[in-house]
Amino acid sequence: MKSKIKWAALGGLVLSFLSLLVHLLLAKYSSADLLQYNAMTIFSEDLNMNVEGRQGPGYRKLWKNVKSLESLQPHANPRSRYPVPTKQNNGFIYAKVFGGFEKIRTSICDLVTISRLLNATLVIPEIQESTQSKGISSKFKSFSYLYNEEQFIAALANDVIIVKSLPPNLKEARKRKQYPTFKPKSSASPSFYTREVLPKLKKSKVIGLVLADGGCLQPILPPSLAEYQRLRCRVAFHALHFRPEIIALGHLMVERLRASGQPYLAYHSGLVRDTLAYHGCAELFQDVHTELIQYRRAQMIKQGIIKEELNVDSFVRKGNGSCPLMPEEVGLLLRAMGYPPKTRIYLAGSETFGGQRALIPLRAMYTNLVDRTSLCSKQELTNLIGPEPPLSLDPFQTPPAKSVEQRKEEWAKAGPRPRPLPPPPNRPIYRHEKEGWYGWVAEKDLEPDPSPIDLRNQAHRLLWAALDYIVSVEAEAFFPGFNNDAGGWPDFSSLVMGHRLYEMASARTYRPDRKYLAELFNTTSDNRYYPRRNWTLSVREHLNKSLAEDGLMRESRLSKPKSFLTHPIPECSCTTGKGMNPQLLYEGEDECPKWMEHGLGTAGNEDSSANEIESQEDEMDLEGQLESNDEGSKTDTIPSLEQDEEMDPDD
Repeated sequence: MKSKIKWAALGGLVLSFLSLLVHLLLAKYSSADLLQYNAMTIFSEDLNMNVEGRQGPGYRKLWKNVKSLESLQPHANPRSRYPVPTKQNNGFIYAKVFGGFEKIRTSICDLVTISRLLNATLVIPEIQESTQSKGISSKFKSFSYLYNEEQFIAALANDVIIVKSLPPNLKEARKRKQYPTFKPKSSASPSFYTREVLPKLKKSKVIGLVLADGGCLQPILPPSLAEYQRLRCRVAFHALHFRPEIIALGHLMVERLRASGQPYLAYHSGLVRDTLAYHGCAELFQDVHTELIQYRRAQMIKQGIIKEELNVDSFVRKGNGSCPLMPEEVGLLLRAMGYPPKTRIYLAGSETFGGQRALIPLRAMYTNLVDRTSLCSKQELTNLIGPEPPLSLDPFQTPPAKSVEQRKEEWAKAGPRPRPLPPPPNRPIYRHEKEGWYGWVAEKDLEPDPSPIDLRNQAHRLLWAALDYIVSVEAEAFFPGFNNDAGGWPDFSSLVMGHRLYEMASARTYRPDRKYLAELFNTTSDNRYYPRRNWTLSVREHLNKSLAEDGLMRESRLSKPKSFLTHPIPECSCTTGKGMNPQLLYEGEDECPKWMEHGLGTAGNEDSSANEIESQEDEMDLEGQLESNDEGSKTDTIPSLEQDEEMDPDD
């Protein structure tokens, strides 16, 4: 009997050991895919989808295209005499591009336009954020780290001659700095280049441009230069393709978001340190984040970027619409529009200032809030980066110990005795207080120079922004937390909105007026989560109007003077015979070629009858869907559908 018990105990120990071993192996080989697994599990548990693949009643009311804008179609081809460039030109232009993803994209588009204007050959620009000195993989050069060089050269063959490098004899002269260099601003006019730059280009045959302002040519050009505006569109939307690995992973993320046939909404918070510092939004945050914003604002004042005082009332700026919408406010707006709690929301932006704390309210309202780390495994992101040389992982170095002679010298210079007791030693600063890019605040008053790891992370942010850009452009709906930056810099949301406007103007792209929404939030500050019916109606009316003509006119007035790519119509679009009257928006809008109208007309006839039936179904049952989405909320927070009909941009 005792031997049987011993054998049973031994068997139990063996099974326990095997179970522990299996768990350890699973943890080792599947930890990289844990976040992706969790995101996919959440999506698969979304119970709102019915058999037909529609997310419950009123699906199309929240996701369908804006019918009144369906007549706007992309058309960036030349429309007048447009000679092909020849090798017998005025010389070469090489350039260094500084800044993040947004500045790089707009600067490259302006560079190509300037090369065409000066009849020059463009050397592939050098992106300073992704040079080899930043510690990136040796398999990439600066431009090819982000974009496809071959596609860039081939797509613009009829516009500008582009080469990968200067001829050998000219390279040596560049190293000796024998060629003139210019640092144009983003507001430089075409006459500046024809009068100041062109004579030196013809003389030296090579010039250099240093671009740090997010562009080198003014956004608005005279009507006689409309072909150069269309060239900007061809560069941004047809030539600047990301390298194949980025495109493949971006489309894979889109497929995962659309799993089970459901749509998704992309949201970019706009919470970026430079933006918050420029507009004086420090008081919207707490503790270390306020200090970091104020430090950056002081730097901008010292550099002459800001002409204002250091301390400003952030809540006044918020009321003026200068500060981004907070994630909590965006969640309340989406809930007022009727988006259900299970809506899939993709969070774009490699930097969300404030971290996860700022996203807690939005995540509480919409549990399917994901980003690239939720949709991609660690291995997939590592493959995108490529093999990189190792760097030191410990940037924190303790100060060297003082020698006996140094301490004696300090004691001799300490002054007459007796002296008071020395102050108690400072509290030690622990490792977790130094980690992160903001760790310097715990030790010093001046922001240190970027470490090698910081420089590498800056290059990585270009890749993350490219993934976010792909997912945001492909989304069924896009909501910006901040755009129309009055500082004149291109911002991520505005570029995405411009791309969506060019590629499919009728896609649901919200264009909120932050000043108007700030006034609305002030009227319901006491009961934000249970607003009155009139407040919800006002939100829907404003956001629905922002989807259509009213939103386009406002963007044309505010955004286009800062960056052409944020609003590339009417120069890069044409109109078909259906939909809105283009004369209501723009004067002199061109009609689409016959071959385009034929293809669009065939597709439109097939969908017209189905749309009529679907719209009748949506109008009957949207109210029931909205009431079921707001479980536990007051009944007067959701207006009736009859009141909402007059606010629909398609009606």
